[in-house]
Amino acid sequence: MAKKLHIKTYGCQMNVYDSERITEVLRPLGYEAVDDTDGADMVILNTCHIREKAAEKVYSELGRLRVQKEAMNEVGKHMVLAVTGCVAQAEGEEVLKRAPFVDMVFGPQTYHRLPQMVAEATRATGQVLDTDFPEESKFDALTESRTVEGATAFLSIQEGCDKFCTYCVVPYTRGAEFSRPAVQVLDEARELVAAGAQEITLLGQNVNSYHGEADDGSEWNLARLIRAAAEIDGLERIRFVTSYPAEVDDDLIKAHGEVEKLMPYLHLPVQAGSDRILKAMNRNHSVDEYRALVDKLRSARPDLALSSDFIVGFPGETDADFRDTLKLVEDMRFIQTYSFKYSARPGTPAALMDGQIDEAVKVERLAELQALLNAQTLAFNKQSVGKTMPVLLDRAGKKPGQLVGRSPYMQAVVVEAPEQLLNRIVDVTIISAGPNSLMGELNLDDRKACA
Repeated sequence: MAKKLHIKTYGCQMNVYDSERITEVLRPLGYEAVDDTDGADMVILNTCHIREKAAEKVYSELGRLRVQKEAMNEVGKHMVLAVTGCVAQAEGEEVLKRAPFVDMVFGPQTYHRLPQMVAEATRATGQVLDTDFPEESKFDALTESRTVEGATAFLSIQEGCDKFCTYCVVPYTRGAEFSRPAVQVLDEARELVAAGAQEITLLGQNVNSYHGEADDGSEWNLARLIRAAAEIDGLERIRFVTSYPAEVDDDLIKAHGEVEKLMPYLHLPVQAGSDRILKAMNRNHSVDEYRALVDKLRSARPDLALSSDFIVGFPGETDADFRDTLKLVEDMRFIQTYSFKYSARPGTPAALMDGQIDEAVKVERLAELQALLNAQTLAFNKQSVGKTMPVLLDRAGKKPGQLVGRSPYMQAVVVEAPEQLLNRIVDVTIISAGPNSLMGELNLDDRKACA
């Protein structure tokens, strides 16, 4: 019988990708993924360390799993409990100290060594801690075979970050920037398409710093890689995240205007609308440079929609700085955003800065910013009413007879549709809009085809 594996994933799409690859690494050992922890032979928490709350959730979940692990031990069964991801990398020894019942702690660069770790953890030697940054790339050791659930897939092309934003732990938990060779990325993309993927999202902590080696020894940037991926038969849609504004080059801007398969949606984090705060964050771009970049992108692709990230209450942020952020939001017309209160992370320069902001002030500022951002999202969604757009239906809806998909702008679209349209791109006319999703109707041709 197959052993049961449950992976709980926190945080970014990079973690989602890693969880998929971990499942593939463990499958030859007899593990099959299950949806919950009940009776699981192995439970892995793939963690995020961006905010304090995210890290504390992990320890809370470990406390719950300890009870389950002990109950299994009492009936002669064993649960291997593991922690990976950025909390594991940043706090590996602390995890084992606070949760000594954990069997394995391993960093995001070492999961290709899982078979050996599992063997060690199941022996009497006890805990395993592996948070090194190995010299060999994990991608060279991973199996080439990929599986896809549905019609969308993530593909990691770049990891790590050399930017050292003063609030961010990524350079310490993911290491220096590394780009996979272009042929390796394209081979994996073809594997994903062969397995059923129609839309692929290229992933990287700083994805537009991609500089992968080509077969002829030359170096490809992200735009060149996108153009090559667009030539793969069966791949209908391409997206990428997460972008660093200072490294969006002219080639990438041109690709947005010329590559039809590249979706007209770009996540472009700015974090703040004040030059003083951006400098304190070590963001390497000014507000005016960000505005000029957006103008170039929208000139190349007039229907391009933007999303972004914001941090409020960064050390030293004044009311005037915060108002500058609100002004930038008003001008940029973001359609989706991720906004958070500043959270001091141990080991980052910002945690030691003077001028830490009172929690009540951060709460008030975040509420005001999110009210504006949510209003912009709703306004954009309402502008979609009456339009017909291609939607990739990739999952079942909450109600019988419903399917849900994504518009080119990453909006969730709910439509009454037969199951045979699952994992297909269909034209949908939008009939109503809310803050989180759109309601649509199939066009007449698709309805007739399914009758």
